[in-house]
Amino acid sequence: MLMRTDPFRDLDRLTQQILGTAARPAVMPMDAWREQDRFVVEFDLPGVNADSLDLDVDKNTLTVRAERSALDENREMVAAERPRGVFSRQLFLGENLDADKIEANYDAGVLRLTIPVAEKAKPRKIEISSGHSEKKAVTA
Repeated sequence: MLMRTDPFRDLDRLTQQILGTAARPAVMPMDAWREQDRFVVEFDLPGVNADSLDLDVDKNTLTVRAERSALDENREMVAAERPRGVFSRQLFLGENLDADKIEANYDAGVLRLTIPVAEKAKPRKIEISSGHSEKKAVTA
């Protein structure tokens, strides 16, 4: 199960959008869902060079970091609405996920992470024996 890092992040995101603050790096929009035995997380990072992406897992915390380079100072900008600089986002991974087997793919401005459910968290059958030495399977 994926857990959000900050319960006030949505309020902060809305405030940034309304007030247009640039003092803090812009948000990194994310979608997350479960597909059978894995979770999939996608981050929208248009215009970000793949070389600037950095993923780090420390215990159960996954940190995604990206950077969109600054604009050339010699340009006379007419509009500069796209956020620049360093973007960072953290996800807390539940103990039922296998952080050692995370796969990452970056294509067309979308970073896609696939996080498998740990084997120990998957449903399994447990054999039950009785005094009559008959065994039957029970789903756990």
